[in-house]
Amino acid sequence: MSDTTAATSPGTPRHMRAIRQEKAGGPEVLELVETARPEPGIGEVLVRVHAAGVNPVDWKTRTRGRFYSGHTPPFTLGFDVSGVVEKVGEGVTVHAVGDEVYGMPRFPAPAGAYAEYLTAPARHLAPKPHGIEHARAAALPLAALTAWQALVDTADVREGQRVLIHAAAGGVGHLAVQIAKARGAYVIGTASAAKHEFLRGLGADELIDYHEQDFAEAVGDVDVVLESVSGDYPARSLRTLRPGGILVSLLPLEESVYAEAGARGVRATRLMVEPDQAGLRGITDLVESGRLRCEIAAVLPLEDAAKAHELGETGRTSGKIVLTVHV
Repeated sequence: MSDTTAATSPGTPRHMRAIRQEKAGGPEVLELVETARPEPGIGEVLVRVHAAGVNPVDWKTRTRGRFYSGHTPPFTLGFDVSGVVEKVGEGVTVHAVGDEVYGMPRFPAPAGAYAEYLTAPARHLAPKPHGIEHARAAALPLAALTAWQALVDTADVREGQRVLIHAAAGGVGHLAVQIAKARGAYVIGTASAAKHEFLRGLGADELIDYHEQDFAEAVGDVDVVLESVSGDYPARSLRTLRPGGILVSLLPLEESVYAEAGARGVRATRLMVEPDQAGLRGITDLVESGRLRCEIAAVLPLEDAAKAHELGETGRTSGKIVLTVHV
């Protein structure tokens, strides 16, 4: 759509429901409010939200009362979104009114996905995968893009390589297992024994119960490590890498880890996920070809956002939690 006048779906309301946070705190600070519907700017689209994914970064931001971008309350949480384009701003050519889209807009700045509508840069979104519902699509972007950008863009995982994925049954981990397998890798995962059957069903070749085994002693000749645990895991993971291998961490690394990596002839780097339309299209291809699926732990209505956070913070869920908005 390139006209200077934005196109709008008929009957779009001027107000919407949203989950607002006015201060830092526990799940109880998440309140359902009525507020003005946003308007898309140049290069942006207005999305009628059908579902919003819930991620650990959401409850960490809620507790801290501050986004990584520096934004402070009041704000609306939520990055992962799946919905329908309701309005297109000036200059948008990649989406039209009525298109089903999904993505992780604006990260690490607020996207406001816990709401009936949000605006997003058009190129932060991609067409929703065919054959899956909005709730499953909304569970994908942040976790799947993290895994994609770590394994594909950063590590360039190739056929026959050995990939070690820590917390393999988690939101990022279980998607990383599938992405690495789709690239032809031999996949080793660390997870509690109770999660091993689940991970074998996703294609994991070798599994280590971190309660019973020291992965650094059990595994060697690894090309790529995806690390999301922190503590002593990064330093221990370096011992599993063959010369020229790479450790990709989703959390900050200490300087000593970089120094040891250099001494061992391997690389260590930290990844911060970012909006990525090309990555979303790659993820879509895997979903539509049946090589990537996202496990859903729970689906709750928007007004139960606090309950969703309580559930997520238990650390006992397998897969993603999703809020439904328009159904």
